[in-house]
Amino acid sequence: MRVTPRIRSWTGLAAVAGLVVSVAACSSETASEDTDATAGGDSSAAASEISGTISLLTPIFEGTPGQELLEDELLPQFYEMYPDVTVEVDYTTYGNLNEKLTTAVASGLVPDVMMMGVGWIEGFADKGVLADLAPLGLTEDGLKEVYTDSIVEAGMWDGDVYAVPIMLDTRFGVARMDILEEAGYTEPPSSWDELVEIAEATTVRADNGSLDRAGFDMMSLDPRQAFEVMLFSAGGGLFNEDVTEPVFNNEQGVAALELMTDMVNTYEVEDIGFASPDDIVNPLINGRAAMGIAHNNLWTQALEADESALEHMEPFLIEGEVPGMFFGGTLATVSSNSSSPEAATALLEFLSSPDVALAANEQRGNVPALTELLESEYVQSNRFVQFALENLEYAQREGGPSTWLEVRGDFAPAVEAALLEQKTPQESLDDLAALVQDAINR
Repeated sequence: MRVTPRIRSWTGLAAVAGLVVSVAACSSETASEDTDATAGGDSSAAASEISGTISLLTPIFEGTPGQELLEDELLPQFYEMYPDVTVEVDYTTYGNLNEKLTTAVASGLVPDVMMMGVGWIEGFADKGVLADLAPLGLTEDGLKEVYTDSIVEAGMWDGDVYAVPIMLDTRFGVARMDILEEAGYTEPPSSWDELVEIAEATTVRADNGSLDRAGFDMMSLDPRQAFEVMLFSAGGGLFNEDVTEPVFNNEQGVAALELMTDMVNTYEVEDIGFASPDDIVNPLINGRAAMGIAHNNLWTQALEADESALEHMEPFLIEGEVPGMFFGGTLATVSSNSSSPEAATALLEFLSSPDVALAANEQRGNVPALTELLESEYVQSNRFVQFALENLEYAQREGGPSTWLEVRGDFAPAVEAALLEQKTPQESLDDLAALVQDAINR
C-alpha cells in the first residue's frame, strides 16, 4: 500500500534546528525572528515571497509509479504552499547520476536541487558545488537529535552540513530459517565461527560436485559492499579518523577478506558465478541459499516473486568483533549557485519532511532516515526495513575522502582477485590501498 502523505510540519528538524526564520529571510535578512517557515508550516506571507523556476535532479521516483507519486501527489502539495515556484524534474538513475552531475558542473548548469548518494557529498562539496545549509539553521548537533549520528555525518564535509538525508539502503545478514531448522539450528549465527559452521551444514552439492544450494551467499551483492559489511563486523573501517589514508588493509580488513576467500575456496559454501547482483530472483527467495548478505529491499523483491518465502526469512547482524551492517542512501542538496536559492531551499525542506520522505521510501522499499518514522505503518509492516531502522546504531557507511567516487570502482576487482586466488587478501588490499592513497594525495 502506497502512502498518500498529508504534509505536516518538519517536526524533528524544525524543533531541534530552530528553523524559525523564513527561507526568504535567509537571503534578505528582513524577516522577524518569530516567522514560522518550516516545511508545511510557512506563513502565507513568507511563502508568497518565494518564487522562481528551479530544477530537480533525482535518481529516485524512477519509473512510471515514481513519477506519478512525485508529480501527481507530492509536487501539487508543494505548489499549494509555494504557488509561485515551478519545479522542472530531471529523472536519472544512480548508474548515470555521476556522469550527469559531472557534466553539469563542467557546463556550469548545475541543478538547483540535487539528490545524491552517501559518499558523494564530500567530492561535490569540496569542489564548491553545494550550498552550506548552515543559514537554514541545519547544524550537526541539531540534526543528530532526529537522525543517527553517522547518517548526519554522511551529509557533511569539513565540519559543515551540505545535505539532508531522505532515505537509506542497508545491507545485513538474512537467513532462511526453514533451511537452518532442517539442519538443526534455531537461530541465525551470532559469530563468524557460527556463520561458517551453519554455512557448511546447509550447503548442498550434487554428486558431481556442482553447487545446488549455497550455505552463505555473497555473490548477489556488489563485492565492494559485501567486503564492507565483513570489514565493519571485523571492527575495521575504510579510512583513518581524519580521512587522510586508507586503513582497510590492516589486520581487520585482511581478516574480513580472508573469511570471504575461505568461504569460497576452503569451506566451499559458495562458488564464483553461482549468483549475481543481476539475478532476477535472489537465491534467498527461491531457496538456492540458506544465508546471505542482502539489501533491505529483498523484502519487496520477495513480495513480488514469492511472498510465502517471507515467513522463513530472518534478518541478522553479521557478528564478528562487533555487529556489522552497511548503509548507503540518498540525500538532498542545494546548488551553491542556484538563481532561486529560497525556492530551492523550500523544496529541500519539503522533500525531507516526514510524510514526503516516507512516501518516497515506501515507493522504493527503502529505509526512512528519520528515526521518528520507525513507528509508521510502512516500517512496522516491513520486517527488513524495521530491522534496519532499529539497528542503525551499528551501521557504517562508505566514503570519506573527496576522491571516493574516483576509487570506489577499484574495490570490486580487488575483492574478486582475492576470491579467485589471484592474489592473497593482504596483497589485494595493499595494492588497492596504494591506488586509494594516490588518489587522496593528488
